[in-house]
Amino acid sequence: MTPREQEIQRRIALSETRVTKAVFPPTTNHHNTLFGGTALAWMDEVSFIAATRFCRLPLVTVSSDRIDFKHAIPAGSIVELVGRVIKVGNTSLKVEVEVFVEGLYQEGRERAISGSFSFVAVDDQQKPVPVLPGFIG
Repeated sequence: MTPREQEIQRRIALSETRVTKAVFPPTTNHHNTLFGGTALAWMDEVSFIAATRFCRLPLVTVSSDRIDFKHAIPAGSIVELVGRVIKVGNTSLKVEVEVFVEGLYQEGRERAISGSFSFVAVDDQQKPVPVLPGFIG
């Protein structure tokens, strides 16, 4: 394994991000389930945190890829969002986010939503910069 690959693996392990939230009425729709837009905002935030932890550089979101809503998330649920860096380019990162749902008063959980977000590291002029300075390639 090259030094760059070793550094990528080290940073991936350190950058995993987990956020737990409760789903209350202000975040639900007329079906009494979590608004899709709220879920997307939470996912973008978690992915941004994971990406920032990976490279500690200014980042911009450039895309979100295939967001799959597998299960509705009812009011009164607990959700855990888990963000992991899954791909590292020269100036870009891709982060996968999984959203798990569990009842407040019951055991078990299931994956409700998944998707990925791509980021580019930028300098003060918003020009792309390497996510791993000194490890080009």
